[in-house]
Amino acid sequence: MQNPIRVLCVGAGHMGRSHALAYHRIPGFEICGIVTRSAESRGKLNAELGGGYAEFADFYEALAATKPDAVSISTYPDTHGPYAEAAFEAGCHVFIEKPLAENVAAAEGIVAKAKSSGKKLVIGYILRHHPSWIKFIEMAQTLGKPLVMRMNLNQQSFGANWKTHQALMSSISPVVDCGVHYVDVMCQMTRSKPIRVSGIGARLTDEIPEGKINYGALQVTFEDGSVGWYEAGWGPMMSEVAFFVKDVVGPKGCASIVADKAAAEGQSSNVDAHTQTQSIRLHHSQLTPEGTFAKADESVRLDDEPDHDGLCHREQEYFLKAIHEDLDLTDHMEDALSSMRIVEAADESFRTGKTIDL
Repeated sequence: MQNPIRVLCVGAGHMGRSHALAYHRIPGFEICGIVTRSAESRGKLNAELGGGYAEFADFYEALAATKPDAVSISTYPDTHGPYAEAAFEAGCHVFIEKPLAENVAAAEGIVAKAKSSGKKLVIGYILRHHPSWIKFIEMAQTLGKPLVMRMNLNQQSFGANWKTHQALMSSISPVVDCGVHYVDVMCQMTRSKPIRVSGIGARLTDEIPEGKINYGALQVTFEDGSVGWYEAGWGPMMSEVAFFVKDVVGPKGCASIVADKAAAEGQSSNVDAHTQTQSIRLHHSQLTPEGTFAKADESVRLDDEPDHDGLCHREQEYFLKAIHEDLDLTDHMEDALSSMRIVEAADESFRTGKTIDL
């Protein structure tokens, strides 16, 4: 029997908590420490896990003291680069929440360090482990080419969620932070090279740092003629009308995620609802000689619909598999870089007023 992978958990927010629960529950992992700047947050997480885990306020001190086999980074994006570099230099495997970093240059540095160290790097693209989203991508690939992909996730955040979003926006915009998930989905749907990106943005509040925006949208064009659209906005002013659109159209029809519960009023700031699907509606474009539709729309429901903690559990099972089976993660890392380049180009396009060629 293999020894458990000793993992240092860095960050105890929504994602950090869910990942720590997974490490606590999966026999192949053993938590060796919890790191947050807030004593209250790490103490709360430690108590939820049953207590007894070492707590640290400083990441580098924790890394030296615990000498882990792996480090799980669920902190703000501006810390991802230095934390990951230190972890790789210490001989650790790394799981890192999306986005991989706050910019492409930092993301490329993390990937380069992973490759040179020979250690595993898994990035938290949670939708890649969701059965319904896997099915959604498979269905999109039956619709012909080109594809038209429409996605958004606006969040009417308030209270603690709004404070979290304000902190995030000190280093990154909503379309970058959330957009990497959905442009990654687009890239999987088309399996074509992105060639051109344009973006828009708006500053809808003075409660965020000067020069930052809390709304953004991007348009991306692929080499095969496919096009994608994504928008994201955070704040108490955001609309909850049509904030949850996940739709793909091709010559042969369209597929749409129908998330009645997740798209209901009051759910846009509920992080647990963001991965819910309920069903996928498949529409066929084929017509009869009389001009009517040849096939009725289909509603595809999957019995395997994990909750947010369940999805994080699956992510960490994949991380463990990557370590034990020495999986080649080259494509995984390159896909993460590709999605980062698209969202960063959208941000550049908004700021320069020019379409960006990739």
